[in-house]
Amino acid sequence: MKLRLPIRYVPVGATAFIMILLFWIGAVSFEYFVSPGVVIGLFSEYAFLGIAAIGATFVILSGGIDLSVGSVVSFTSIFIAALIHKHGFHPLAAALLAISVGTIFGLSLGFFIQVFDMPPFMVTLAGMFFMRALGFVVHEQSMSIKHDFYTWISRDAVLVLPSGDGIPLRAFLMVGCILIAIVIAHLTRFGRNVYAVGGDEQSAKMMGLPVTSTKILIYGAAGFCSSLAGFVFTLYKQSGDPASAVGMELDAIAAVVIGGTQLTGGVGFMAGTLMGVIILGLIRTLIDFHGNLNSAWTSITTGLLLLTFIGLQRGIAHLGERAVKSNAAEAD
Repeated sequence: MKLRLPIRYVPVGATAFIMILLFWIGAVSFEYFVSPGVVIGLFSEYAFLGIAAIGATFVILSGGIDLSVGSVVSFTSIFIAALIHKHGFHPLAAALLAISVGTIFGLSLGFFIQVFDMPPFMVTLAGMFFMRALGFVVHEQSMSIKHDFYTWISRDAVLVLPSGDGIPLRAFLMVGCILIAIVIAHLTRFGRNVYAVGGDEQSAKMMGLPVTSTKILIYGAAGFCSSLAGFVFTLYKQSGDPASAVGMELDAIAAVVIGGTQLTGGVGFMAGTLMGVIILGLIRTLIDFHGNLNSAWTSITTGLLLLTFIGLQRGIAHLGERAVKSNAAEAD
């Protein structure tokens, strides 16, 4: 009996293969590449990107796009810093307020996109300019965050392994967010609605699904994830900066696509997005271990992977179309 892998699993299977291949290349090329320190570094240094990519995954699964990710991250970081140092907020209160602002901003984008039938690309592009400028209104330059509580939650180790390597809070936050996102995407009614809207919005409407509220909530979730990523970014950098995270939305989209989510919507997995983030981190780590390669090779390799996965998606779509036509011909 032949076992056939459903076609929707092919991209995420390719993602898993590339991730394992990169680990293998590092293992055979460098003595200390496969170690707890390297793995922890992937999850801690790319935690803010991973969290932002979760929101981008929901958006792309619905057939949309979000270009405001980096601007929301930068605004959140400087907003938190300003609330703590200019207005005397406790760090937790500042973080909660900043994340609330980011979530409301995301809901607003979703409202304009769905209610006024505006293209997501243009609406989120406008949101990108708006939040980037608003960050500079809050404070024009980078601002260090100096607070005892912030120093405590930002430390490099909230859990120390027997090997002596410490796991920071931001790594736990990323893993926790991924697990929650997997549950929401695959085990809740909202998640099923997201896939239905991305698969065929008109069919979803005819089925009586709450398309309008779902799409607004999708962009609200993206705003939440981006602002939470901004908070995690401050834990990593110990500062807020209105000029930071430029182009981060492109990194998030790249992680989602390399993770196997189709740009046309309806097909993808949160676990694939996690692997996409790890792949981006592995590429940078391999270049750092090599020592003699230009950092530009990170972008070159990412671009080649993107082209490969977009081509793979197009090939899968073409095979699907042929299968539908073949079945229709047999029915006739």
